[in-house]
Amino acid sequence: MLWPFSHFRKPRLAPRGTIEAIYGMIVTQAREPIFYRDLGVPDTVNGRFDLLLLHLWLLLRRLRTAPDSTALAQALFDRFCEDMDDNLREMGVGDQTVPKRMRAFGEAFYGRSMAYDQAMDEGGEALAAAISRNLLSRNVLDGGAPAEARRLAAYARAADAELERTDAAVLLGASFTFPSPLREDMTP
Repeated sequence: MLWPFSHFRKPRLAPRGTIEAIYGMIVTQAREPIFYRDLGVPDTVNGRFDLLLLHLWLLLRRLRTAPDSTALAQALFDRFCEDMDDNLREMGVGDQTVPKRMRAFGEAFYGRSMAYDQAMDEGGEALAAAISRNLLSRNVLDGGAPAEARRLAAYARAADAELERTDAAVLLGASFTFPSPLREDMTP
């Protein structure tokens, strides 16, 4: 009997099916075994979370430049928050703790997004260093980022370039794909 109260809900400007399809594509890509088996991403809750953030950031980065995509970008971020809330509750986190954890997720997302954006702008090894620190939980020493971080950075740059070449209508229609993480042309 909640239908009389539906007018209190914030209306979604992007179709729910599109949001689910795109978010599903992000989650599916972030769950590719190659990242964990061959590219050194820890197969842990934190590793999976950080890889999901990387893919969400890549898509939201592209949507910043796509016309009429503001509502979709916000809806995708909202869907990410719903997913994180659901996951916390499934893991048994109590109602009192969920808001604190959600705030930490938001801070992690915005912090990593800023670090990745800045690293993309700097070029060179900066993205590999940011990925090493945030995704692989390894600080970069004098020898530079580890090989896995450089390969993940090459993947992120290739995915960013491919998303940039993708027509906005294709993005908004959930008809795009992420590149394979082990494509031959993605050398660090």
